[in-house]
Amino acid sequence: MTDQQSIGPDDVPSANGMPTLGLGTWENTDPEACRDAVATALEMGYRHVDTAQIYGNEAEVGDGIERAAVDREDVFLATKVWIDNLAPEDVRRTTEESLDRLGVDAVDLMYVHWPAREYDPEATLNAFNELYDDGLIERIGVSNFEPEQVAEAIEISDAPIFANQVELHPLLQQPELREACAEHDVEVVAYSPLARGQVFDVPELSEIAEKHDASEAQVSLAWLREKGVTAIPKATSEAHIRDNWESLALELDDEDVATIDAIDREDRRVDPGFAPWN
Repeated sequence: MTDQQSIGPDDVPSANGMPTLGLGTWENTDPEACRDAVATALEMGYRHVDTAQIYGNEAEVGDGIERAAVDREDVFLATKVWIDNLAPEDVRRTTEESLDRLGVDAVDLMYVHWPAREYDPEATLNAFNELYDDGLIERIGVSNFEPEQVAEAIEISDAPIFANQVELHPLLQQPELREACAEHDVEVVAYSPLARGQVFDVPELSEIAEKHDASEAQVSLAWLREKGVTAIPKATSEAHIRDNWESLALELDDEDVATIDAIDREDRRVDPGFAPWN
């Protein structure tokens, strides 16, 4: 186990240039708390920050990046185009607005937030390809896509589909989706990787946490890392940001992984009516 005090940015595995542990900012709506969380995380060693148009905090995320003593080019920055903005003309306009709020010339990854409302596979993805060709986005991602929608997006898009961001944690393991993404060389990014706090009440995770003198959050994040999944846990306090960061020092053994794999639950915490599985 790595010394927790010595974990640095170089200790974070990379998934094709994307750090596999990042800071999520969903529901981090207090402006000063958001700025502080981003700056604190970056100065701790995080180099991946995730936001979205609908979160209403892109400007604060940008402020936090600027506040941290970390070069912009060292930060992997991702945001998402909301479902009301997925018509081609709105994709470009709102992406330019996102870049302005973030205070950057380009983002490392731009996601289609959900395949819903104004999403038209061909028209939307062609607009994303134009952003990619023009250098406003470095990578194209999709979010909350089912396997067949991932395959469709790959077929339509000239630029690679880099990642699919979905809810994924020990209580919603999504093996078929992970397998489908792996077959297409699409990275999987887990939002709500702590099941919105539910992982703290899972006996199997508590036993493994006690065994390793770790937290259930760290166990969940270490399990995702074992599965090749990038995790972006949301945290606002320095204590939680650090606890998640120190998951990088936790090495699960085969028995631990098998125990978590055997948790037979499907506890989806994010389930809007417009989701493709509904």
